[in-house]
Amino acid sequence: MKPLIYPVIVEPLPSEDGGGFAAFVPDLPGCMSDGETPEEALINVQDAISVWIEAALELGRQVPEPSRHLAPAG
Repeated sequence: MKPLIYPVIVEPLPSEDGGGFAAFVPDLPGCMSDGETPEEALINVQDAISVWIEAALELGRQVPEPSRHLAPAG
């Protein structure tokens, strides 16, 4: 099975929320992680993707294919 590569959005977190960065996976609802740096958030979200997929499979839910690209906001 080839690895699934999902688009990830990384955004800075407000200082009121502790700062750092959040990483979201739009193709996998609720799949997100954070880190002190954008790079750390990307590394951490890889674990979240694995856990999300594992949980979906255990629940008998379909795992969406990665989208090719993100649609422009707005």
